[in-house]
Amino acid sequence: MATLFSADWMNQLKDAWNAEPEVKDKLAEIHFNSVIACGFKDEASPRGVFIVKNGECVSAGAWNGEEANWDMRAERKDWMKWVENGLGMAGMGMAFTTGKLKFLKGDFKAMIKDPRMAGPFVKSFALMKKIGAE
Repeated sequence: MATLFSADWMNQLKDAWNAEPEVKDKLAEIHFNSVIACGFKDEASPRGVFIVKNGECVSAGAWNGEEANWDMRAERKDWMKWVENGLGMAGMGMAFTTGKLKFLKGDFKAMIKDPRMAGPFVKSFALMKKIGAE
């Protein structure tokens, strides 16, 4: 099992993303393009990066200074809880409201109100559960 946000883990997530029509194909329908970074709240820089073009993840790995459209941060214990248990729409709203999930970049409120984006976003957390992490 790969370490959370390592290059190996990010590439496993990339493969799972591209194999999941409810994520990749739904985002392709709205021509979703984005650079998504993720990491830990107590660190200045994100750990991992995920580059999406027209719904498909075309590149993933360790963050290397890429300019992110989305930068999600949480404490390691919270990321691991979501990797182990998944995170549904209600849980995601609660994580955002309580500050457990922070968006240093990106408009969570606008995204969560758009079902074309919210559904695939929540499903991407299910993919984390599918691949696991250490």
